[in-house]
Amino acid sequence: MKKELSALRVSDNNRFLIQEDGASFFWLGDTAWELFHRLDREETELYLRNRAELGFTVVQAVALAELEGLSTPNRYGRLPLKKNERGEYDPSQPHVEAGVYDYWDHVDFVMEKAASFGIYIALLPTWGDKYHQAWGKGPEIFTESNAKAYGQFLGKRFADKSNIVWVLGGDRPLAKIEHFQINRALAEGIREADAQRKLITFHPKGGESSSCHVHNEAWLDFNMIQSGHGQSDRNNYAKVGRDYLLHPVKPTLDAEPCYEDHPIGFNPENGYFDAADVRAAAYYAVFAGGFGHTYGHHSVWCMSRGQYSSLDFSDEGAYVIMSWQEAVQRPGAAQMRHVRALLESRPFLERVPDQELLAGNYNGANYIAATRGSDYAFLYTPNGLTIRVKMGKITGEQVKASWFDPRQGTITEIGRFDNAGILAFTPPSSGRGNDWVLVLDSM
Repeated sequence: MKKELSALRVSDNNRFLIQEDGASFFWLGDTAWELFHRLDREETELYLRNRAELGFTVVQAVALAELEGLSTPNRYGRLPLKKNERGEYDPSQPHVEAGVYDYWDHVDFVMEKAASFGIYIALLPTWGDKYHQAWGKGPEIFTESNAKAYGQFLGKRFADKSNIVWVLGGDRPLAKIEHFQINRALAEGIREADAQRKLITFHPKGGESSSCHVHNEAWLDFNMIQSGHGQSDRNNYAKVGRDYLLHPVKPTLDAEPCYEDHPIGFNPENGYFDAADVRAAAYYAVFAGGFGHTYGHHSVWCMSRGQYSSLDFSDEGAYVIMSWQEAVQRPGAAQMRHVRALLESRPFLERVPDQELLAGNYNGANYIAATRGSDYAFLYTPNGLTIRVKMGKITGEQVKASWFDPRQGTITEIGRFDNAGILAFTPPSSGRGNDWVLVLDSM
């Protein structure tokens, strides 16, 4: 029987999320933006069961979805909002109807099913194109007034659901004062109605962190980064590292890195991100100070039903290259559990990023990232290049060194060494896709 999920809170050192009893919590997220909108009950259970079996602890999903989420009904023919007297979808008038299985009843079902699998929902009240249509289909329907009313509806509707983290934003910039006012009002409405005071964060546009605009907002409990899908080389460690140094201190994570099987730079001619890319993004982010990490697959976030040339799902092509049912079996998703297992295998809440462990580093795609506790250290090399370590950074006169394989989750002992001077460790294999974590434990 699964442990009852409690509302999450920020740790005392403001670096991590923890459970109500103080137990550590590793955010291993999956990106399922269209979950409420495009899956029926049976498909929802299939998806959530798969993610639970793979060790995911969080699923990110949107109430007012991006892909025509206002005007295209869910699988049961239901829409989330009513229209006002001007014929516009109105966030202050959620479409709740007694005696039928309405849109919000289905959201309830998903929330409860997720809880039964031990999964939290990072719940976006709306995709950002509903208040800033810089790109996407919109329409812009939010005002400061109806945003607060909608937030009050959500806070009251889900007041007894502990497995929620609120996520404002939704891949759009905050370019005008109105955008800030809308998000503040939405947060205020949620806070007024949500007695549990569940955590609130913000999902930014690509290449940015929430810290760029709203770090000092009183409602923001932790930062989210979208390192995005534009670059072939992973460098999200720099974005996480920047957030880590900010004051006031707030937890941070990369909540949208490159998706597995997503066209690099949104262009299939550039090739596709693969399992090696998503592994590097994960280890880079958490070793740089992230309290967790979110994985994504290009066919899962949109709940694709096949191969399509674009996200209007009209023509066969090479932009989305498989169905979500195939995509949940992809290797990168299965390998995310090893990140979580490694991080949870040592004292969790004392861990800090520490590049001073390295006696030298590489540029670009060969960058090595390092993190440690008081009596252990992890150093990640994405392509299996030699790691030169400044010893003496963790306790003990000697250390046990081991190689951790991010592809298989296995660990192989190297030997025992004096904890002094500079030592070089060469992984068992090298080349693209041959990533390794050097593990050092105090003796």
